Amino acid sequence: MEKEYPFYSGNKTISNSEKFEVRCPFDKTIIGVVNKASQEHINSAVEKAEQIFKISRKLPSYKKADALRNIAKEIQEKSEELAKTLALECGKNINFARSEVQRAFQTFTIASEECKRIEGEFFSLDSVKNGEYKSALVKRFPIGPILGITPFNFPLNLVAHKVAPALAVGNPIIIKPSSLAPISALNLAEIATKYIPDGMFSVLPCAGSDIENAVRDSRIKMISFTGSPPIGWRLKEICGKKRICLELGGNAGLIIDKDCDIEDAISKAIIGGFAYAGQVCIHTQRIYVHEKIYVNFVSKFIEKVKVIKSGNPLDENVFLNPMITEEEAIRTEKWVNEAIDAGAKILCGGKRKDSNFQATVLTDTTPEMKVEAKEVFAPVVTINSFNAFEDAVAMVNNSIYGLQAGVFTNSMKNIFYAFDNLDVGGVIINNVPTFRVDQMPYGGIKNSGFGREGVKYTIEEMTEMKLMVL
Repeated sequence: MEKEYPFYSGNKTISNSEKFEVRCPFDKTIIGVVNKASQEHINSAVEKAEQIFKISRKLPSYKKADALRNIAKEIQEKSEELAKTLALECGKNINFARSEVQRAFQTFTIASEECKRIEGEFFSLDSVKNGEYKSALVKRFPIGPILGITPFNFPLNLVAHKVAPALAVGNPIIIKPSSLAPISALNLAEIATKYIPDGMFSVLPCAGSDIENAVRDSRIKMISFTGSPPIGWRLKEICGKKRICLELGGNAGLIIDKDCDIEDAISKAIIGGFAYAGQVCIHTQRIYVHEKIYVNFVSKFIEKVKVIKSGNPLDENVFLNPMITEEEAIRTEKWVNEAIDAGAKILCGGKRKDSNFQATVLTDTTPEMKVEAKEVFAPVVTINSFNAFEDAVAMVNNSIYGLQAGVFTNSMKNIFYAFDNLDVGGVIINNVPTFRVDQMPYGGIKNSGFGREGVKYTIEEMTEMKLMVL
């Protein structure tokens, strides 16, 4: 019999008559049966969050740090169990799943440190006449209950990036996880609720439409959303006056300059392009290679792509995973075929079987094709050449997105030209745009959203500055 998972409302487990199955994308086996939260349960969680905030906002830093360290410790102790569940529910290779669990451990560890150094400021106001004999104290205060909405692709660590900073400042938090992969969030709640005051943490599996009342609810003081641009911008329209942070999609570009280490660039581009079947917001989607090394790079890159192994996510020798649903694989197949019909050439891959899509490389693509213009969110990469470095930067910028970009070069001139001119939230030098560690500021511009994650920076988003004049 499949394991049944209750949901969490204000730290308490709740079962409901309405449930749904979570299936492994690889073989469609049932991973678990999840209780679904109703509108009544959602409203109750908001009420609990509002009530506990009167207490949690005054929690001393050492208590919050202790709780976060204990959560991190238990994540580490249960790491293999958490990784296996994560791999099965979203079809992620077990090695990548283990890495995600370690990142969640790091995220809570970083939060336990950052909660003790939330910065304020004290300064004199006597630089102007009216400020003589006066001083100012600036301090950050928690803003109140947070609603976090998370996607399927990193079902543990993207939840951690909302939960850990919220707890670090004393904000209660409600998580609405993806219905495709909610179990990892529920496993985190099982751990975290042991160490924090009742009412602080809720995980409410439900349909997206079910959470809209909470988005509008004035008791919720901030929305933190990671997911697709259409949904994110709609949330911005309906959330009213409350604060909102949007971590949306991208079609990340990678520049390969003529003086780079080709072998290093290829090995990292394989990971950036095909890890977790490309279902990553900063998936390496568009690669631009200097014409002097283009033929050599493409030849070696294709050689390695063709031997990528796909299969069961629990097999440590497997690299390429199934896509989250067959519908997504069908969409990807359609986009690739449309590009080929419009003049693109396929260098390898391009075939689908059920929810599995081959690692695919296209060339002679144009910015109008969906495989370049939109977020493909699949194991599909386009490769084209450039002559001048400035042209490559312009090619990357020719996008409605601006999340991260990668640049392989040994030219300091080109490094700083890229940093000054790439229209993205992060420029990654001698690595792929898919690189992320959990303390760095992470977020984008244009249609990739606004606001920043990374524990310290999320703490800033989740607090309000207050001034006192003495």
